[in-house]
This record gives sequence, C-alpha cells and structure tokens, in this order.
Amino acid sequence: MTDATDLLDSGERLGPEALRELQLERLRASLRHAYDHVPFYRESFDKAGVHPEDCRSLAGLGRFPFTTKADLRERYPYGMFAVPQDRIRRIHASSGTTGRPTVVGYTDSDLSLWSDMVARSIRAAGGRPGDTVHVAYGYGLFTGGLGAHYGAERLGCTVIPASGGMTARQVQLILDLRPEIIMVTPSYMLTILDEFERQGVDPRGTSLRVGIFGAEPWTERMRSEIEERFAIDAVDIYGLSEVIGPGVAQECVETKDGLHIWEDHFFPEVVDPITGEVLPEGEKGELVLTSLTKEAMPVVRYRTRDLTRLLPGTARVFRRMEKVTGRSDDLVILRGVNLFPTQIEEIVLRTPGVAPHFQLRLTREGRLDTLTVRAEARPDATREDREAAARTITAAVKDGIGVSVAVEIVDPESLERSVGKIRRIVDLRPH
Repeated sequence: MTDATDLLDSGERLGPEALRELQLERLRASLRHAYDHVPFYRESFDKAGVHPEDCRSLAGLGRFPFTTKADLRERYPYGMFAVPQDRIRRIHASSGTTGRPTVVGYTDSDLSLWSDMVARSIRAAGGRPGDTVHVAYGYGLFTGGLGAHYGAERLGCTVIPASGGMTARQVQLILDLRPEIIMVTPSYMLTILDEFERQGVDPRGTSLRVGIFGAEPWTERMRSEIEERFAIDAVDIYGLSEVIGPGVAQECVETKDGLHIWEDHFFPEVVDPITGEVLPEGEKGELVLTSLTKEAMPVVRYRTRDLTRLLPGTARVFRRMEKVTGRSDDLVILRGVNLFPTQIEEIVLRTPGVAPHFQLRLTREGRLDTLTVRAEARPDATREDREAAARTITAAVKDGIGVSVAVEIVDPESLERSVGKIRRIVDLRPH
C-alpha cells in the first residue's frame, strides 16, 4: 500500500525555511498586483502610507490595511477585479442574505489553483484517485458544490453531483452508487443520517468511509455523533468565497487536530477582533487571510470574522488553524453574557428527543433582549419527550452559560434551510 507521504505534492514537501522564502516572494508579488490593478487597494495603501515595496518580511504585512466584506459589497459587482473582463472564466457570489452579495471572479489560472487546493484537501482527508465522491453541497453561485466537484475530478475521483436537497434521493444514491467519500455541510449530513434511520437503513453499513464537512462551524461533539452514527472519519474543510472557496485549509485524517492552512497560497494572521492587533501564535482571535497567487481578485488582509487560533503544523509543514467555533459577528451579548451558537449546539447535541438542528431567535421585550432556542424534535419524539427536552435545554443553558432563555421544540425539518445550512441566528429586534 502506498504511504500517504508518497502522495504529497511539491508544495507540501517544502521545508520551513523554503516555505517562508516562497511566501515572501509571492506576498510581495501579490501586493504589487493588487496595488497596480485594483483602485481600491491603491487608494487604501496610499491612505495608510504603505507601498508594496515596503513589505520586506512576512511580519511587514501587518502594516497594510484590512479588507472587509463591506469593502467588497461597496464595489459590487466587479470593482475588486484585477484583470480585464475577457480574462474572467467564472463568477461566484455569496448568498447576499444580509445585503448585496460579494462577487468573486476567476481566471483560468485561478480555477486550476482552486482545483489543485481542493484535490490536495480531499487527499489529506483520506481520499485517493479512483474513489467516488458524493457532493451534496449546493451547486450554483455558492462555491461549495463546484469547488468540491472540480477538486475531486482533479484528484482523479468519480463525482456524483448530487447537490443539496431531496434527502430521500441522497440516501438512495449513496446506497446504489456506493461512494467512499461525501462532501456536505455537517448539519445537512445529520439530516441525511435521520433519513437513513427513517427508512430503516443502518447508516453504519454504507460504502462511505470519509465525510468532508465545511461551510459552517461545527463542534467536536457533532464530529463524534457523525462518526458514531455513520462509522466514518469526519474531517473539516475550510474556505470562503471571498478568498477562493473551499480548499483554503483542511484537516488531515491521520491527526484530526485542526486544519492545515495551505500557506503556499494563502497567508494567515490572527488579530484581535476589536483592536486589529496581530496576535501571537496560539492566541485566539479573528482569522485574516491574504491570497498569494490569485489573479482575478487578490485579497489583502481579508477579515473573515471567523474565530480561531494558529498552531504549529503536525501532519504537514503548514500551520494549523483550530476548528472554527464561531464568528465575531455571530456573538450574541444577552444581558451582559457572551454567547455563541456553538455553545447551544453542544447542549442540543446531548439532549435526548431533539435532532441536532436549532435556531436562535432574538427579540426585545421592553428594554430587555430575549433569546429563544428553537430546536427540531426527532421524528419519534413524543409530547412528553419534547417537554422534557425543553426543560433540559433551559436548565443546561442557565447552568452552563449563565443566562435564561426560552426554548421551543418544533416539528422535524421545520426550520428554514439554505444550501444545506440552517440560519443559526434570526434577529427580530428593532434597529
């Protein structure tokens, strides 16, 4: 059997010193490319009093200004592109649920790079040429489906482009076509699991051996539930459309100890979410990413809003990012108590009678904000089960987080979903 290290590509084989030299060379080139071809970057660099030639070390990147999602939205649709329109081969975009979407463009080279990074990610997750990959991420403007699809093909896999939805059909395709790998959001994977059990089919007996899950934060408890109920290895993939899509970082199946960032193409920093100060390795803060090799839409110090910390590499030379446990813009401050959706997820996952699908609804009564946890019941839950689950969640949130919330146990599959994900926070407070 081929040793996994024999399959590493040239980037993964770099030593630490060679990697840093390559990063600096690519970083300086990317800064020049952005400054010369994107008016926004020329203006923001000039305003900050910095020039691409000022970046003489990797640490020097900290002198350059941040890029935010608002910057991209204000230049909708094509204001952040660095190449002429006739070089753009594909357009993707964010959902735009909270405003204008962010539009992303790709050259031929960008699409090839993206396929390479997703192929590298699938291989790190345990995939091999010849495997069949069931892609249940949404296709279309969302980067998940097509990103996974072309990466799997680049690795030499057979792709089942199932997309999201039609859960009963997902189960049938898995049973009939016998894929070894599934790529999907973790919350939708749990929906598929529920459907297996509803049909009376043992999910532990399928052909699947690896699940590659991304597009939303998920916890170690959710990993344990998926691995136990499906008898597979569950690993994390990370990316975002503004940077390239899935394939920015990947958890290695042999360690499952955080996601190795593909640092030969994406340079990471972690900053204090409030002050913007760059934090030392190991301290938790907001992930900031700079593209090193993108042509159509380079990004410089893009604030992802994802909360994590950087750690030394283990299975690869590249540094790891800890599993994202929340976003700085998902933080709920309820009567002085900080709360993240992943904290509620931990509680819901260990509560009998409810499925791992929930939503937080914020309202205001008088001068006080109130939070209602809406969790879906399992299909076989009785009225007594639902009532007991509501009491359990209420007590666990009060005891574990220190705040009182209302709890509603709703019917199965009644919470609104989008491209396989449940909208975690619904803010109904007057603004």
